[in-house]
Amino acid sequence: ELPRRAWLEWGDSSRLARFLPPGQVTELQVPSTVLGGTRRIWVYTPLGYGAADSSDDNLVVAFDGGVYTGDIPLPRILDSLIAAGAIPPTVAVLIDNASGRERLDDLANRARFAAFVTDELVPWIQGHYRVSADPRRTVITGSSAGGLAAAYLAFRRPDLFGNVLSQSGAFWRGNEASNGPPYEWLTAQYRDSAPRAVRFFLDVGGNEWHGAMGGAAPSILDANRRLHDVLRARGYSVEYFEVPNGAHSPADWRLRLPVGLAALAGRPPK
Repeated sequence: ELPRRAWLEWGDSSRLARFLPPGQVTELQVPSTVLGGTRRIWVYTPLGYGAADSSDDNLVVAFDGGVYTGDIPLPRILDSLIAAGAIPPTVAVLIDNASGRERLDDLANRARFAAFVTDELVPWIQGHYRVSADPRRTVITGSSAGGLAAAYLAFRRPDLFGNVLSQSGAFWRGNEASNGPPYEWLTAQYRDSAPRAVRFFLDVGGNEWHGAMGGAAPSILDANRRLHDVLRARGYSVEYFEVPNGAHSPADWRLRLPVGLAALAGRPPK
């Protein structure tokens, strides 16, 4: 295992990746009947992708693609992890999500957006790229509402997504982007449903203790703690970490993202 300092440096602007040949990032528009138009995505393919004797690659699906090509440099983090042998060759799909209310219309327990990802986007990716269809080799990830969406899609479709990497997931939210009670809707679904074949890596900032909605709703920290407890009680494989003094910020998420990717994709599934 590499020293913790190395992991932090990979997250911090992917310093190691500056000395590596990069993979390729391609911006595309994917057609969608569900959404009624197209949706922008970025597809990362690792160095050497497309070699004639290569097998299917692992797959990472990430929300807030604009953030994960910028403030959280997921492509360069993957370059570093792959080059170090910490994870196998991996293709990543970074989905564009808007800001404000439109973003929540995608990511806050929304069945319509989930249908786009599971019924249209994933089959499109599988038809155009050489990626594994094994859910144990697929990681779905995001931060804040994106972390919530990752856990939500894995709950709905564990046959597609066998690994959830959530950072500061907004698990306090209700169903279908509701800002009101009942809060922590998704946690209740995991509590009351048969366990899925899904592994989790959850982290949350120690400073995320302020209640959402001006204190009317649970805090992100408390909601993550309760989801962790429910998952453990239901027999899920969970790695959970509270980041000391961690804030709700890409500057913090980028430091732990490579740790989560290595934890979920870097060891054989049980």
